[in-house]
Amino acid sequence: MLNRVILIGRLTRDPELRYTPAGVAVTQFTIAVDRPFSSQGGEREADFIPVVTWRQLAETCANYLRKGRLTAVEGRIQVRNYENNEGKRVYVTEVIADNVRFLESGNREGGSREETQSSGGFGGGGSGGGSGQGSNRNTSRSNNQDPFSDDGKPIDISDDDLPF
Repeated sequence: MLNRVILIGRLTRDPELRYTPAGVAVTQFTIAVDRPFSSQGGEREADFIPVVTWRQLAETCANYLRKGRLTAVEGRIQVRNYENNEGKRVYVTEVIADNVRFLESGNREGGSREETQSSGGFGGGGSGGGSGQGSNRNTSRSNNQDPFSDDGKPIDISDDDLPF
């Protein structure tokens, strides 16, 4: 059996950070995820999906996520229920996130894109991938010329060199 969900959307409000009586951090926020079609009036519709994060991930989300930020959430769907003050049974469906990626930096005007991996302390575990990418980026270029530089001259490529 499999219960896995991946969502990309924008926060509808700032995350709410709370602590359980045992001192465990929990953060709740809602993301708006666009539907892949428009309504009959041509307007885009969205689903508003509640997300819950726990422990270190909860504190990180509370510190760095803000209303309107584009965010990717990976986790599982959970349905819980409780009885409200009027004695009615209330059902709540939410995503319990174990990995959150910040797809925009804090400075939205700059247009830069920041992607934070879960292995850097921003997720509860799972895929790390991409750690240590920037450390050896320019070491080989200082010793060699750029092999893709054409200096303004035409490049001669035979049909045998093409992969298609």
